[in-house]
Formats: sequence, C-alpha cells, structure tokens
Amino acid sequence: MNLPEYPSAFLQLADELAEHGWAQCHNFLPQSLTAQLAEECRRRDKQGLLAPAGTGRGDALAVREGVRSDHIQWLEAGQSAATDSYLAHLDNLRRFLNQSFYLGLEDYESHFALYPPGAFYLRHLDRFRDDDRRTLSAVFYLNPQWDPADGGALRLYLASGELDVWPEAGTLVLFRSADVLHEVLVNRRERLSLTGWFRRRGD
Repeated sequence: MNLPEYPSAFLQLADELAEHGWAQCHNFLPQSLTAQLAEECRRRDKQGLLAPAGTGRGDALAVREGVRSDHIQWLEAGQSAATDSYLAHLDNLRRFLNQSFYLGLEDYESHFALYPPGAFYLRHLDRFRDDDRRTLSAVFYLNPQWDPADGGALRLYLASGELDVWPEAGTLVLFRSADVLHEVLVNRRERLSLTGWFRRRGD
C-alpha cells in the first residue's frame, strides 16, 4: 500500500505536538497564498462581512467586548479560490494527524479573525464545557513584517511557563484545545489570522 507523501512541515508539527502539546511552523503556506488570504480578509472587512465575535455557544452565545474584541467571518467551501486552497491544505494536515496520532479528527472549522488596533482576547480554553469535539486548535497568521512593538502576541500558558508567539505572516500554530490556556495580547496595528479547530466526533 502506497501512503501519500506529506510536506516536511507536517512532520515537524507532529513531532513538536507529540513532545510539547503545541507546535508552530513558519512559512506553512506559499507566500502568494498567504498574501491572497490577507487581502481577502481585508476585503471582507471593507464589505462589512466581518462581525464582532461572541463567546459561548447556542443560547449562551453573546458578544462580550470586555472578553474579546475581534471581528470574524466563518469560512465555507466555495467562497473563493484562496480559502478553498487553505481549507484543502488543512484537510490534508487533518488526515496526516489522524495517521500519526489516531485522533479520529472528522473535520475542520475556521474563520477569518481581524483584530483592530487595541483589540485583545482574554485568557481562555478553546473547548466548550458541553461540547468536546474541538481537539486541536490551529491559527494561521497573515501579517507581514510584524514587529514585537506591535504587540498582539498569542500567549500560551504551558506547564513550562508562558510562551509568546508573534503573529507573523505564514506562521501556523497548533495546540490541544482542551489543555492549553491562551490569550491574545493587545495589538497596536491591525492583526489578521485564520483561526480554526480540528474536531472529532462528540461523545
């Protein structure tokens, strides 16, 4: 049986995830695709398609500006060539992670996230209390030439201590949704990303 060949980035992510419970990869996608995704995020924002993000789910879903202040729009297949390409890459990663860890990941959901200057997201976990499907969180950044003075780091609270990841274009970060507390620190310039979750079948 011939197994498909996967990018070396997938191997790196799997090794780091197994060892640390989180992983990051620079230049995960071609620069041209990363730039197209950033342009599309800005275009959707100008068209008024990105809405203030809420917290919770179902009847408990509410916009709480004191908790998070980003604007989002969910991705769906067929919206654009760039987003379809992104979703295809992440689905290939899903298949690889299933082969590597037998996680039973069934799908991937994702949205654009735009943080205007001064925005943030307080410390939280990505798994809902009444829904255990979210297994791995995946954040892909779209911001070229990001400087630490711009703020906006993703801060991970790990057993080994706090770790800040800068939202530089082309960087993909993975971490376990139920285990890794994290927050988005206040940014001083517009901050763009694609945030999503690999989900397994719920109990």
